[in-house]
Amino acid sequence: MRVLRGRERVERFLSRLEGRRGEEFEEVSRIVEGIIRDVRRSGDRALRKYTKKYDGVTLGGLRVSPRELRLSLRRLDAKGIRALRAAKRNLERFHRAQLGKGFSIRIARGAEIGRIPRPLKRVGGYVPGGRRPYPSSLLMCAVPAIMAGVGEMAVCTPPGEGGRVHHAVLAAAEICGVEEVYSVGGAQAIAALAYGTESIEKVDKIVGPGNIYVTIAKLLVRDDVAVDLPAGPSEVVIIADSTANPKFIAADLLAQAEHGPTSLALLLTDSRALAEVVEEEVERELMAIASDRAAAEAIERNGAIIVLDGLEECAKLANEIAPEHLEIMVKSPRALLGLIESAGAVFLGDYSPAALGDYSSGLNHILPTRGFAKHYSGLSSEDFVKWLNYLECSRDGFEALCRAGIELAGMEGFERHSRSLMVRLEGGR
Repeated sequence: MRVLRGRERVERFLSRLEGRRGEEFEEVSRIVEGIIRDVRRSGDRALRKYTKKYDGVTLGGLRVSPRELRLSLRRLDAKGIRALRAAKRNLERFHRAQLGKGFSIRIARGAEIGRIPRPLKRVGGYVPGGRRPYPSSLLMCAVPAIMAGVGEMAVCTPPGEGGRVHHAVLAAAEICGVEEVYSVGGAQAIAALAYGTESIEKVDKIVGPGNIYVTIAKLLVRDDVAVDLPAGPSEVVIIADSTANPKFIAADLLAQAEHGPTSLALLLTDSRALAEVVEEEVERELMAIASDRAAAEAIERNGAIIVLDGLEECAKLANEIAPEHLEIMVKSPRALLGLIESAGAVFLGDYSPAALGDYSSGLNHILPTRGFAKHYSGLSSEDFVKWLNYLECSRDGFEALCRAGIELAGMEGFERHSRSLMVRLEGGR
């Protein structure tokens, strides 16, 4: 694992990462644009074509049957079911607390303005597949939507062997009460949710993580359907000082690296001694599990230990990177938290690893990546709610407000706006 010292070397490394990602986005965007056009034109036929092309599966029906959903719980052992239910309970507590009830403000005698929430009617959740099943991602999509009162949820996830969705993902759906699951993945699934096909009804909003094809598809359809956030390949940045446990750091870097070769794993530290020990520990871990080529490739391509002059410099660089997961393993993590401005989620102290946030703590693991944490927050119940603003005035309240309105309408040259106010002020004459 490379160790970088000096701002110039660090900036060169980060610039190389950004440059490669930009080229990747441009190349994949052309492919995804074609997939979206094809799905809009050909519907289910296009979904089957791309599932055969990218997943190697010939699909019959796209929707998972109610019977298969029910049977999924029998295929999962008791420990697995208990773990899913425990994670669901913590997610429910966290996301229930996020819900706003609206408000009203009396701005003058007889004049009230306010805001009231309304849940979205129908949303789509994307659950990744591929090398592994992700039942946790189904929980992360479904629980906040349910807490917000969403009426319908359709989940798309890539099919596995034989065109079947993994039973653990289906068990998570059954536990959450999600009845609509489709064995379709990739950019084609995003297009189906956005525009609808013969089998899949279009949705009001699409949420959920995915690979670069899924991320770009969400960005391309967002003029026609709401999307949550750009959530792509996994990232972890760890800020640590000399008090941190190097074994914990190495384990956490590799935990995110095992998502795949495009994952980002960085340690920022002011301790050269710690940097050397962590470097050795990472290499030791990789040697111990030589078969984990995905993690090894991620560390080789996108992993680094960066030695800086102090923890403030580490916090500054972390803000520039705006990572999906930011772990702070220093003597006083709460003190350093005050310097953090941009991260998908922050994990404080030696015993708050990102892996707990990924699964059972109640935090949502659908988080912005690739620097989008500068502009986006992680998925929450608020993402499934729209807000109605309202105004209610009596005659007295109207009179208290209308003079300023008439003046501003005249300033902007809107005579009919002014007339709408004047006719009431004159008593309808």
